[in-house]
Amino acid sequence: MNQLLVLAKKRLKESAKDLLPIVFVIGFFQLLVIRQPIPDFFEVVLGTLMVVVGLSLFIQGLEMALFPIGESLAQALAMKGSLFWLLIFAFALGFSTTVAEPALIAIANEAADIASSSGFIGSDQAAIKSYANGLRFSVALAVGVSILVGVLRILRGWPLHYLIIGGYIIIMVLTVFAPEEIVGIAYDAGGVTTSTVTVPLVTALGVGLATIIRGRNPMLDGFGLIALASLFPMAFVMGYGILVYS
Repeated sequence: MNQLLVLAKKRLKESAKDLLPIVFVIGFFQLLVIRQPIPDFFEVVLGTLMVVVGLSLFIQGLEMALFPIGESLAQALAMKGSLFWLLIFAFALGFSTTVAEPALIAIANEAADIASSSGFIGSDQAAIKSYANGLRFSVALAVGVSILVGVLRILRGWPLHYLIIGGYIIIMVLTVFAPEEIVGIAYDAGGVTTSTVTVPLVTALGVGLATIIRGRNPMLDGFGLIALASLFPMAFVMGYGILVYS
């Protein structure tokens, strides 16, 4: 019990320290630049405390569950020696974590509302929902494929910079042909995939594989999956726009 209290105190202290710069910046501009009292001060304080507690629980949950299970599954599948199931797992992990990503759901819904109000799509709910789901599943599919390619890179020893450079060349070409209304969303889609749910599991997968496979260095080969997970959605969303809305 004492160890649990000590751990909780440590986590709360670390989370409060991480949040302190944000609080300082907001307080500085609110009080010294805008020179107005903070609206709903007690609600802001309560919300800040909730963020500290939630962040502490989230980080502890990552260390207790998501990182270990991601590494153990990757290592178990690699030791099993089945490339097929390892690639299926990589794709399914990337797809499932991304399709459940809160940031992606939020930006897909917002993009659908804006597209409807600007006349890019119909104003009925069916068109809005179809557009939002199209974006969401395009990004999820892209991340699934990117994690699959990333796992192959670790297994085969492909240089990461070749994949990154080649990917951005493709993105530059697609930017020329994609509808203007979809380009900005496509570039933002690369950022929303690297959020709270996807990053921990994908990182654990890469590190776990690079640790178990002979001749691979976890520091050199275990990282880079997140870069691919940011790259592929840009191409997939612009491809989606070209196919459906050109």
